Amino acid sequence: MTYLSTVEDQVRRAVTARRAGDPNPDDPYRGLYVSDDQAGRFVEDLTPLPDLDARLASLAEAFRLDPLDVAFLVLALAPELDFRFERLYGYLNDDVTQRRPTLRLALELQGLPTTGPARFRLAPGSPLIDAGLLEIHDQDRPALSRVLRVPDRVVGHLLGHDEPDARLAGIAAVVKPDPLPEAMFAADALAAGIPFVYLRDGWPGAAAAAFTGRPALVVDANAIDLEALPVLAREARLRGAGIALGPVESAVPLLRSITDLARHVPLVMYGRQAWDPLWARESPLTVSIAPDDTAARLGRWLDAVGSEELAVALSSYRLGPDQITAAARIAAQRARAAGRPLSLADLRAGVLSHNGTGLERLARRIAPAVGWADLVVPEPTRRGLTDVIARARHRDTVLGRWRMRPGGGRGRGVTALFAGESGTGKTLAAEVVAAELGMDLYVVDLATVVDKYVGETEKNLDRIFTEAAGVQGVLLFDEADAIFGKRSAVQDAHDRYANLESAFLLQRMESFDGIAVLTTNLRANLDDAFTRRLDVITDFPVPDQAQRLSLWDRCLGPSLPRSPDVDLALCAARFELSGGSIRSCAVTAAYLAAAADRPVTMADLVSAVQQEYRKLGRLVRPDEFAGLG
Repeated sequence: MTYLSTVEDQVRRAVTARRAGDPNPDDPYRGLYVSDDQAGRFVEDLTPLPDLDARLASLAEAFRLDPLDVAFLVLALAPELDFRFERLYGYLNDDVTQRRPTLRLALELQGLPTTGPARFRLAPGSPLIDAGLLEIHDQDRPALSRVLRVPDRVVGHLLGHDEPDARLAGIAAVVKPDPLPEAMFAADALAAGIPFVYLRDGWPGAAAAAFTGRPALVVDANAIDLEALPVLAREARLRGAGIALGPVESAVPLLRSITDLARHVPLVMYGRQAWDPLWARESPLTVSIAPDDTAARLGRWLDAVGSEELAVALSSYRLGPDQITAAARIAAQRARAAGRPLSLADLRAGVLSHNGTGLERLARRIAPAVGWADLVVPEPTRRGLTDVIARARHRDTVLGRWRMRPGGGRGRGVTALFAGESGTGKTLAAEVVAAELGMDLYVVDLATVVDKYVGETEKNLDRIFTEAAGVQGVLLFDEADAIFGKRSAVQDAHDRYANLESAFLLQRMESFDGIAVLTTNLRANLDDAFTRRLDVITDFPVPDQAQRLSLWDRCLGPSLPRSPDVDLALCAARFELSGGSIRSCAVTAAYLAAAADRPVTMADLVSAVQQEYRKLGRLVRPDEFAGLG
């Protein structure tokens, strides 16, 4: 006899007993809509219900239900399968508005007293109620009159329909697992009975791979809320699935409730931070995921874009597998919207779209719009810049696979110092480096970093380094000697705290995993300990005459009309200016020409140079400007 045929027999017997024992069968109000005769005919006409025993047995095992629990569940399920049960339940409840079983009726049909311990199998805290398999409605009524109902998702599961609960749309998804050794170790831990595992530096695919032999519900911690947790737990148990959730940093307030899910389903969480014991009642087994090297990222990019040439150009970006997939999707959308084939520019835009806004609150973002052609520097300086680019592109091979910087908590970052007088092209060079690497340039605003209160400057710098580590960008500390200056002998408390700040910076720079450029007007101002930790030091000298000529020509540009009397060679020979000053003079001369509505003249350039001299505090000597108007 099946579960459902048992319910049919119980209802038949109850209706027969009710009809036989009715003291007033002629009461005109008895069974306002369902008479005794109608009830009898409904019982006689009941058709056999579908055989759901296999699904019910699987459900009972997954949710640890005993036979009485299953009996209660089937009683509540019957109206969902045959509408005539609604009328019969209304008749047996002696209230045709209650067309589902009440707690009293459920107990009576099982032959159990309403005051016995069985009634508490349908109270909050019981397996059926806590697991969300059964709902109790009409909470304002006395307990015995409250109605039992099976949620639609549970009904659908028992009938073989396994679409996820609609409330999990946008929260849980299915992802392709990444077969990693660390994930296999996590799978072994779960199989050994460890409640839950935390994958540090993991991602959705790595967490999903830990559930070998069973499906995984991969949950976005940014979208989950407290109300969705019971629905998520029920869905996982219905499917026999594990839960992979992350990043944990996005769900810290909910972690105590989330980790409670591990009592019922395998749980793997992932994130970037070390697990904080205060996050939950119990700490997980932590498994560290090794970052992908260039070869692994090359393979992922190749799978995502299908072009080896593009994959090679993108493999230096330090992105996780899910970020690579998302970047490729965004790039494909850009190319499709423009009606052209996928290009490297589209893919780089897709990569940079993942740069978070956290760093932009601490630094000014510049999308590079310059290249080597815009930079006029001597050959030794250019070699220094190409060295920075090479280190940024090949650091995984040199520092990772070849282990040329092992141990000591050292990061895989690249740090460079650009030293030279103001206006010699240091900031422009940093922008060129960022452009060559296909990254954004983030200029740190020292006004937002330096704080008069003890310890606040260090906190601000730590936030910058932390945010920059997850960004595809070059970090620029302009006028870096303001915070990377030399330590001094301790004369008072101010010196001591200043030295503590410098010591913190030394440690934080060494563990940095990103690309940082420091600029200074005077290299000697920097502490020797900083200098030792720098990867590349490049000097930017004042331009010579040939370079000044090139700078004058490039700064005036091809669009600005020039008068025949303009002699750039004479300007380059006569005026010893830096590139920044030449650019300033060119702009000033352009304004003078625009105001007079004519091409720029030699007199405009001379006037602009004189203004620049005064701005720089230099003497305007008559002999230097003799014969120039």
